[in-house]
Amino acid sequence: MPATPATDPQRPAVLVTGGARRLGAAICEAFARAGWQVWCQYRASAAEAQALAERLRAEGLAVRAVAGDITHEAGRRALMAEVTADAPLACVVNNASSFEPDTGADFEADAALRQIGVNLIAPLDFARLLGAQPGRHECSAIHVLDQKVHNLNPDYFSYTVSKLALERAVALQAQSLAPRVRVCGVAPGILYVSGPQGEANFERAARANLLRRPIDPADVAKTCVFLAETPSLTGTTVNVDNGQHLVPLPRDIMFVVDELLQTPPAP
Repeated sequence: MPATPATDPQRPAVLVTGGARRLGAAICEAFARAGWQVWCQYRASAAEAQALAERLRAEGLAVRAVAGDITHEAGRRALMAEVTADAPLACVVNNASSFEPDTGADFEADAALRQIGVNLIAPLDFARLLGAQPGRHECSAIHVLDQKVHNLNPDYFSYTVSKLALERAVALQAQSLAPRVRVCGVAPGILYVSGPQGEANFERAARANLLRRPIDPADVAKTCVFLAETPSLTGTTVNVDNGQHLVPLPRDIMFVVDELLQTPPAP
């Protein structure tokens, strides 16, 4: 099959922020395989973003890596102008995230504001910009959340506050931007090694859910495509976490996993 051009205005277009690595890369691939034109935004992961785009284009899919600084309004507007130059966007998946350890007793204001800027303000702004595009086509914004918003513990305090606000904003933006923009959320459980976590801890923590098995990032990515392609869905959040949000914990999973898994799963 001959390679598809990097951009294809005949396909519905999606912008995936933080698309170069981990869940972002899985989301880019899922949309590309579903027939979308994918814009894979990156800031520091140029080599990974380009490699992902080249690999998928070699299979005949329409993917383009695009640099952009989403931490400030000018950068977001410049990015939107670039990706909509040939055709409007049908969807934005707000996947980029800042994840820094702190607590309610020791957070630093500047660090907290950085996380709030990336995790909350940028997604809200992209959804607003999506609705401001010329024309009358319907669009969708998908905010990537965290199962922590339905299963609170005080670790990663500023990160959690920013995701809680974004989860509440799903319904508010759905009301505010209707009927032009549908707004949905997807809340994954633990998918990858994060922060100070080691591989051994992750292997145990990945099974600390009702189904006692790791969550497949591809399931999260396919859920994003489902939300984008289902016209009746707006103002709702889907937990894709093997029921992790129904296993209440006093601290983040990486800190209590050994105690939690002392009881083996049923055969």
